[in-house]
Amino acid sequence: MNRRLSLLALVALVTLLVSAPDASACAACFGASDSKLAEGMNAGIFALMGVIGSVLFAIAGFFFFIVRRAATHPLPMPAETLSSVATSNA
Repeated sequence: MNRRLSLLALVALVTLLVSAPDASACAACFGASDSKLAEGMNAGIFALMGVIGSVLFAIAGFFFFIVRRAATHPLPMPAETLSSVATSNA
């Protein structure tokens, strides 16, 4: 039964492949760069580039903020912290 099913699937696949018409490229792939499809694809590419650029600028801005904050608010060294605790307890 399983062999019959696989043979039927193979025959169906071969029939579909033989009877398929030639594939045609879309206007953007075929080279008609002035079509509406190509303009829409270009707009989508630029929109995605804008999103990626804004995310990258946000990440860079966050690290710039962290570096500036670290420069203006330095953390005390551990030895300084321990000595200040020891003098306050005495």
